Parts: sequence; C-alpha cells; structure tokens
Amino acid sequence: MASKAAHKRLTKEYMGMQREPPPFVWAVPDEKNILIWNFIIRGPPDSPFEGGEYHGVLLFPSEYPFKPPGIKMMTPSGRFQPDRKICFSMSDFHPGSWNPAWSVATILTGLLSFMLSDEITTGSLSSSTAQKRSLAARSHLWNVNQRRFIDAFPDYCGEIMHDLPNMGEKERGKVDPPPEQLAAPLTTEVSTSVGPAEQPRNSTVATASPKSDESGKLPRALSWTDVLWNKWRWGVLILFAVIVSRITSPN
Repeated sequence: MASKAAHKRLTKEYMGMQREPPPFVWAVPDEKNILIWNFIIRGPPDSPFEGGEYHGVLLFPSEYPFKPPGIKMMTPSGRFQPDRKICFSMSDFHPGSWNPAWSVATILTGLLSFMLSDEITTGSLSSSTAQKRSLAARSHLWNVNQRRFIDAFPDYCGEIMHDLPNMGEKERGKVDPPPEQLAAPLTTEVSTSVGPAEQPRNSTVATASPKSDESGKLPRALSWTDVLWNKWRWGVLILFAVIVSRITSPN
C-alpha cells in the first residue's frame, strides 16, 4: 500500500506526465494500485528500435520517492529480457545512487537512453541490429495480444500503431506551423435544396465573434454616415486646406 507521501508524489507526477510528456515515452498508473505503472517506449528514428513499441512496468516501493522503483520490460526487444528486472542506475538495483528528485519522466527518459546503449547488465540482452529491427516490426502485434497491455492502454490497441503524445518532433528540429496556417478559414455551408431564385434556408456562415473594448461593451455597428465620412474625410480635409491657402495668400 502506498504511503501518503508516495501517493501524493505519484499523483503529481501523473499530472505532469499528461501536461508535458517526455519524448517517445508514455506512462499511466494502475487503476487499482498507484504503485504500479505501465509504460510505453517508442523506438526513436535512426535507431535499431525505430518503429518499435515496447511495453514495460514500473514497480514503486511504498517509500517512494525515497527509494527507487523496480523496472521490467515486457515486450521482446532484443535489448532486455522480457518480464525480468533491469539493472541500471535509476532502478532498485542501485538504491545508493537514487535521487529523490527524479521522477517517472526522468526514469523513463533514462531507461530509453540506456536502451540505446550497448551496456550489458542484469536483465539485458545482446543481439544484432537485424534482430532488434525484426522484433521492432512485430512489437505492436505482440502487445495487442497481451491482456496487461490491453487493460493499461486501450487507446493504443488498434491494428495501426498510434503515436504517443510526444514523438520528439521539437527535439528533432521540427517546428510547429505558423499560426496563420493553424487558423481555420471561414466557410459557408449552403443547403443543396435551394431553388434558383430562393435564398438558402439552412445556410451556416462562420463569422468572427465581435470583440469588446476595454470597457467590456461591444462596438456599435457603423452607420452609412460613418462609412461615408471614413471614406471621404481625407478629401474634405484636402479641399479645406486648398481653400484656406488661397484666402490667406497675397494677390
């Protein structure tokens, strides 16, 4: 059972994960036990794991964040032994090097970095690049046939593998489109059952909402006199200046 401190900390970290997920990883706590988290790691581009989807589990102690979690990878990857605890600096194999400031996001980012290395330790495997790529290609199919993955990630169990919330676009130098490209153009929807001389009966026009001024009041509609004055005021001013100059000029 989670301590009060562990429950509070893990709840905060789940909110942080939703607000700002790290690149290529995603994690959710178990609905019945907040000390158990399921995670997904997606293989980054230009790596032997590209296109792969790797399911794993974080097993937090009740003393978290003062003690590190156990970490397992469930999906065959060619890098870690399935369903066996992994030894690396942020796991329960190394409580002496654990930093309570580390979070779920930190742990999973570190695990991804460790996954991309060639270091051999408890729970790891040695395999060829071809073997890793072959397992990556079959990883999603393997996951969607596992009950634990289905229960933890129902939104990721379709035939097509969906992207995680953060697939590292910004980290790879891709930028968001300019705001003007994100804005939807104004459109008009007209009913097709309108006769030649009829006005549309069920037309919908997307218009911009009027903005209020600083006093909170909506601006009044321009009258025809306002329109005429805005259009001709410069001509009137020029004509007035010409008349004044002729009157005041010496003969």
